[in-house]
Amino acid sequence: MKVLYTTQSNRNVVLEEILGAKRVDLETLLKESDFISIHTPLSEKTKHLIGTKELSLMKKTAYLINTARGAVIDEEALVIALRNKQIAGAGLDVYEEEPKLKPGLAELDNVVLAPHLGSATIEARTKMSVIAAENIIAVLNGQKPNNCVNQEGI
Repeated sequence: MKVLYTTQSNRNVVLEEILGAKRVDLETLLKESDFISIHTPLSEKTKHLIGTKELSLMKKTAYLINTARGAVIDEEALVIALRNKQIAGAGLDVYEEEPKLKPGLAELDNVVLAPHLGSATIEARTKMSVIAAENIIAVLNGQKPNNCVNQEGI
């Protein structure tokens, strides 16, 4: 399988060497891919990264998969694209205004909707528990936790 990826940060040399992946710009990725799987944090730059314009670049046979953050995709534009068969389908585990869905999304037959359980594996939940415990221990020992969201609060 040909693997394309895009990133705003540095090249992923490991991905390129192990999978033979090729780094391309977003437009090329959207135009050439059969399956697009999104793995990006939500930020000002990535909010609605995939909208009307980006969906129009995709193949009619393409599938869009989002397990990252819901607002990375403009869900309203996605509903229109799916309804009009502009793309073949979508798989979503996250939603723009979770737990709400955009009107019409649940009625479509070319979308699979999961209840935000992409990380619900034994391995992931075990690691999450270990990280939480390590952060608690760090705080109790007067140290800064490794995974602190609100650094200014410490």
